[in-house]
Amino acid sequence: MMTTAVPPVIGLMAGSLALAAANSNAQAACPIQLAVYGEAQSGAEIDFTPAGPSATITNAFRMILDNNVVLDGIAMWTEGSAARPHGSLMYKCPTGDVTGEELAACTVWEGVIYSADEKGGVGLLPAEGADAPKSLIFPDLGPSLEMSAAYGPAGFSKVPWDIFVLKGCQE
Repeated sequence: MMTTAVPPVIGLMAGSLALAAANSNAQAACPIQLAVYGEAQSGAEIDFTPAGPSATITNAFRMILDNNVVLDGIAMWTEGSAARPHGSLMYKCPTGDVTGEELAACTVWEGVIYSADEKGGVGLLPAEGADAPKSLIFPDLGPSLEMSAAYGPAGFSKVPWDIFVLKGCQE
């Protein structure tokens, strides 16, 4: 098992995650690619889907916010001795041959996606095929989304916190 240095704020959240995860009514063994997570304050939800044949994308998901705003999410593991699942959430990105500039303009959050187990142990988002962790942590998600084009009168109004708890498994 790989040991990972965890930022202090993530460590502090681990205790509350253990309690939240213990109260979750989620299935015991659900593969991450079928997992459904929820955030209690805003009602936001994350639905994972199989990533498909991509050589670089290790996880695919969508975040559903209030007012039916949907953000498309992916995770790609970085390479090297400090490999991490680098996640991105995008809002209304163009399709087809997209430039880096266009992709940057529609990306509303980027960062490492952490996981936590029922005992509060913090790890990293697993790739497809592994069991879904009890909780996911998206550091600084709320402030990033609040500054995005998806937030406001024409978008979502309830800003989610950084922690999502496993709710169930898609069939």
